[in-house]
Amino acid sequence: MRAEFGVPIGVTVLMAMGLAMVATGLATVTGGTSEGGCKNQVNITNTAIYDDRSPQSIRAVLTAQQAAWNRGDIPAFLEGYWNSPELTFAGSDGIARGYDGVLGRYRKSYPDRKAMGELKFSGLEIRPLGPEAALVLGHWHLQRQSDEVAGVFTLVFERFPIGWRIIHDHTSAQKQTP
Repeated sequence: MRAEFGVPIGVTVLMAMGLAMVATGLATVTGGTSEGGCKNQVNITNTAIYDDRSPQSIRAVLTAQQAAWNRGDIPAFLEGYWNSPELTFAGSDGIARGYDGVLGRYRKSYPDRKAMGELKFSGLEIRPLGPEAALVLGHWHLQRQSDEVAGVFTLVFERFPIGWRIIHDHTSAQKQTP
């Protein structure tokens, strides 16, 4: 059987699938010639699927956030969050809504590098909620010159075309025992 332009239907279906995979980032188009003389092959890259939807991708966001925090760079730390008025952050001071609200909350709570201290995340548990969302539980610890504080957090991540972003953060401090 042939499609409208004389191309076998099977080839048409494969071409459509290949274009859809390129459009969604699950495949790449590379130049060159295959053994059969076909130019511009579609190469399916399983690592793109694995890397983009894996816990390692979410861990990479948290690692980048930790590094940004430890440089004293709150705007870079917030790159891990969804830049949207729908972002939510719940903590001991109540609920902050929207990216600007969360940014304001961090700037108020941590006005300088000394207040920020050295951040460490630990005990991360990443639970996929489907291909486009994940729940992350973990511990945070801030070591400052004058004191140390620690607590737990629950993050809801959503997968966007630009990568995984936190859409909700619930962070609580824990009482320190001497």
